[in-house]
Amino acid sequence: MSSVHNRVLSPSELQAFGDELDALRARQLASLGTSDARYIRKVVAVVRWTGVAGRALLFLGAFVHAVLVPAWIAGVLLLALSKILENMELAHNVIHGQYDWMGDPALQGKTYEWDIVGTSENWRKTHNFRHHTYTNVRGLDDDIGYGLLRIFPEQRWHPLFLTQPLVAVVFALVFEWGIAIQDLRIGRVLKGRMTLRQLWQQARPVGRKMSQQVFKDYVLFPALAGPFFLSVLLGNLAANVIRNVWTYVVIFCGHFTADAETFPKDCIRNESRGHWYLRQLRGSSNLTGGRWMDVMTGNLSHQIEHHFYPDIPANRYAAIAVEVRAICARYGQHYNTGSLPRQFGQVMWRILRHAFPSKPGKRRDLVLDAQPDAG
Repeated sequence: MSSVHNRVLSPSELQAFGDELDALRARQLASLGTSDARYIRKVVAVVRWTGVAGRALLFLGAFVHAVLVPAWIAGVLLLALSKILENMELAHNVIHGQYDWMGDPALQGKTYEWDIVGTSENWRKTHNFRHHTYTNVRGLDDDIGYGLLRIFPEQRWHPLFLTQPLVAVVFALVFEWGIAIQDLRIGRVLKGRMTLRQLWQQARPVGRKMSQQVFKDYVLFPALAGPFFLSVLLGNLAANVIRNVWTYVVIFCGHFTADAETFPKDCIRNESRGHWYLRQLRGSSNLTGGRWMDVMTGNLSHQIEHHFYPDIPANRYAAIAVEVRAICARYGQHYNTGSLPRQFGQVMWRILRHAFPSKPGKRRDLVLDAQPDAG
């Protein structure tokens, strides 16, 4: 349960709060242009060339044994960097449609396919639609614990959650695979709500994508190294694991810190724009750390701004955050931000604490969080 205090807004204040944030969005969209296009094309180039350099070093280490260890380590780190930037700063933001206005076929949100085992099409459903529409709404947002973890006391406890400290570690290591099967909702088969045949039909596109990724990283590139197949395979595996763990940490810090809240389904009934912004604000967490943190997280260090404006180029979030924070302060709303160690420490505590039975404390639901105007 969050311990922060947010001022209760009157209907007119709530309207004004939403209007100010809408106006900020409109100003940003109206000013999109050359600098934004230049930025994302620079990211594309960095992703490409760090990937080439990383794979080249893995091959160099395999064929020149005198530099095997340093070349392998450098290759893994560069390839992991390429994969992190591709997933977070390039693909995630492009798939949100942030660069559709450019008209570049390679940067269109509805057609971009990213470098993980999951399909972009499934991500557009589970993330762009369900998560961003129903952020932290219990029973509607599948990202609350991803069906594996009990992170909030409002989630019903089951003895299986006693294993979640271990499950959380495994999930971090294979995070891209968890994302890949999220939309399949395998639990429906176990509950008799879907047949195995239906699951198979639904899983075929995901299976094809998984096969392509496994072939590229664990067959094709290692095979090019000939007798040094294993060295390159392990390098690719290490790079993918680094990317998975980093992505997991960033996403969990953005949604599951101590001050992050979940909401009942009733809160979205007749939800106003102002209430929608409040829900996004109270269900999100930012990270401090400066420019490099922003780039390495795909600017999800500004998770609040991303949830407010998912279709605005993410490289603008740092500047937007200054205005967003000022607006939140004027209306007495808590702006949740902190260092990576602090925020992730809170996430780990949630995972450990709520592995055991716990009850939610008393809190005011967001749907009730408005007071009449005076007079």
